[in-house]
Amino acid sequence: MELRDRDLISIQEARELAAKALVAQQKFARFSQEKVDAVIEAVAKAAAAEVETLARAAVEETGYGNVPDKILKNQVGAIEVPNAIRGMRTVGVINEDKEKKILEVAVPVGVICAIIPVTNPTSTAIYKTLIALKARNAIVLSPHPGAVRCICQTAKLLARAAVGAGAPEGIVTCMERNTLAGTQELMRSPEVGLILATGGTGLVRAAYSSGKPAYGVGPGNVPAFIEHTANVHKAVADIFAGKTFDYGTLCSSEQAIVAEEAVRDAALEECRKQGGYFLNADEARAIGELIFPGGSHAPSPKVVGRPATHVAELAGIKVPAETRVLIARLDGVGRQIPLSGEKLCPVLGFYSVPNLAAGIDVCTQLLRHGGMGHTASIHSQDAAAVREFGVAVPAFRVCVNTASTHGSVGYSTNLFPAMTLGCGALGGNITSDNIGPQHLMNLRRVAWESRPVEHRTISAANRMNAPAAKVAAAVSANSSGATVKPTNPQSQPSPAATSTGVPDRAAIAHAVEHVMAHLGIARGAATSGGTKPAATATVSTSSAAKPAATATNVSPFVTEGDVRRAVTRGEKIFIGPKTILTPSARDVAGSENVIVLTDYVPPARAATSSE
Repeated sequence: MELRDRDLISIQEARELAAKALVAQQKFARFSQEKVDAVIEAVAKAAAAEVETLARAAVEETGYGNVPDKILKNQVGAIEVPNAIRGMRTVGVINEDKEKKILEVAVPVGVICAIIPVTNPTSTAIYKTLIALKARNAIVLSPHPGAVRCICQTAKLLARAAVGAGAPEGIVTCMERNTLAGTQELMRSPEVGLILATGGTGLVRAAYSSGKPAYGVGPGNVPAFIEHTANVHKAVADIFAGKTFDYGTLCSSEQAIVAEEAVRDAALEECRKQGGYFLNADEARAIGELIFPGGSHAPSPKVVGRPATHVAELAGIKVPAETRVLIARLDGVGRQIPLSGEKLCPVLGFYSVPNLAAGIDVCTQLLRHGGMGHTASIHSQDAAAVREFGVAVPAFRVCVNTASTHGSVGYSTNLFPAMTLGCGALGGNITSDNIGPQHLMNLRRVAWESRPVEHRTISAANRMNAPAAKVAAAVSANSSGATVKPTNPQSQPSPAATSTGVPDRAAIAHAVEHVMAHLGIARGAATSGGTKPAATATVSTSSAAKPAATATNVSPFVTEGDVRRAVTRGEKIFIGPKTILTPSARDVAGSENVIVLTDYVPPARAATSSE
């Protein structure tokens, strides 16, 4: 039977690619570090050679962004990512803590389902393929329906390079007949070990609800704060560079300028000089309705990744031809003010605040409105102000004196170069990191014993019922090795037991407290042979009498802790017929030569009114 339904065809393709990828990954998982790195270098070289071709293919198919900036994005994936992961160990033992005696062994997660967005199609495909292969995983790309051709073109290029370097067939594949049903089938596939999702909020939520581990990203609503000590000219230049890069298609591009009043006028003037067009109230309303038609949450595809002049034209607004960014003066944040949200095109909000504290407050409101955990930026020459801002704002990437677009992805900062930026728990993501190979493998830990385990030889049910005679038989004699003569078992206190033979712990505890109170001693009062003699007692042995114990060093109550301390110090614990020996102390003492049994009985004390 021939399949004709698009969803059924896509589902079948997803199943076949996942099965093929698993076979390839199981072979690839056995590669040495040298062979894995050779594959990475071959794939990166092939991608770097075609960055312009792939950039043009992306712009032609999607209509988003521009070729020069798409080339730079592709270079981040093809050049910066390989540079960052070169030398990273992902095979065998990757770390050894000799002091703690722990080895860490890299284990790949298996087959990765990679969701690729329409806004950054080829660059994201390159980046995700490289970090997946570095961790010895196979990868199946699930392209956005609006960018299937350019993403599959990229995947085929990378797959040829990988196989040419020795990787198995099927290690890199792409769904060519992709539908939502096909993507969902791929995410739920039993062969898939992890989902790497970059896309809209709905798609990321679908990945999280698939039942598979998933790394997703949240939306960005990036505020750029200009503090009063900033180099205002550079600050505005950086903000405009980030906002106009690929016409605002990256989620980490700036969405609003927040300027301190001390530099507000200078910032406004710099915006005008550098190609900013300030919208009046009616124009701002028109732009807001264009970007968010009908009060929608997401920007209209008509404006995403389009230049400012094109956006203005769509709204019926005449602007100078050299206009780079449209700017709206705003007073608040929220759904009632559409332009306070993420716009994904060269449109900025502009806020004025009296001081740093107020700036942090507005930036926090903007992030809460649609960018929790993502990215913020600050332009300042005051290290204390930068620190205060960085500690306070709810963003996991805070870029300082640079464009947030370039800084967040590691192009103009030393952050890991990535096209998938986690937003942490604040943004509903599992991590706040820039995703790299380290997130696409598990660690097996091999750990040696560092503290000895107590080996119990008496069952828990019988431990407290052991007769006193067995105590004397279980413990060793003094240092000469003589066997201790057991005393009369009837002279030892026997714990109360229930009808089932299980010790009544409450009764035992009461008896212990009563004896201790009668003798006027506190818990842990056991003494050892180091105590100064005061009176003598006779040690009973099967041979000649040994040196006598004293009244002061005969312990009325012995715990496991007392025995362990005596073992550590190389001391003896003297006990008499009236000594209470806890079950755990008896167990430990059974394998140690620390307890000496004597005939000493403490003199009776007069009863008190409390007895």
